[in-house]
Amino acid sequence: MKYIKTLSLSAFALIAVVALASWFRPAAAELSIGDAAPMLTQSMMDVQSGEEMTLRELNQKHGLLVVFSCNTCPFVLQWEDRYNELYDLCQKNEIGMVLINSNEAKRSGDDSAERMKAKAKKEGYKMPYLIDERHQLADAFGARTTPHIFLFNESAKLSYRGAIDDNGEDKNAVKNRYLADAIGKMVKGESPEPEVTKSIGCSIKRVKS
Repeated sequence: MKYIKTLSLSAFALIAVVALASWFRPAAAELSIGDAAPMLTQSMMDVQSGEEMTLRELNQKHGLLVVFSCNTCPFVLQWEDRYNELYDLCQKNEIGMVLINSNEAKRSGDDSAERMKAKAKKEGYKMPYLIDERHQLADAFGARTTPHIFLFNESAKLSYRGAIDDNGEDKNAVKNRYLADAIGKMVKGESPEPEVTKSIGCSIKRVKS
């Protein structure tokens, strides 16, 4: 009986894995440094204004910061206290900034348009918060996590990719301000050091096409 019970649990686990595999789809390869920003003319709705926007419209003189985010991921909750500070830094350096929600598998729940709008209001987001329908933009970027950072220069070429900094739990204990430093280097025409860091967060919740 113990063997049968163990076998049943194993079979159940296998079925669960197969079910998840059929529901969630892996990301494509991440953009490489120097790659052009894809889908610049793709229209996406900003939940705060209700307006359709494109990355090309949001791009400014010295570039564009794209942050893949969501409503409830614990890693987003840790890092989002830096979002508005980053927006201010971007504005100072004539760089656009946008948050992208690609969690299509949770669009009828935690990441619905209504909850995104409520989230943006609660947190006082200064930047647009866009819905990436069917995670098309995330797929084109190869975005994998929330948060996942993509910084593009004045020529819309990828300059930095990865994490915001090295301490999501406490911004006062940060030792390496990867993104802020990358912005400083980029606007001077220099290459960030490092250009790539590991993005740490929840997986983007994709659906099977």
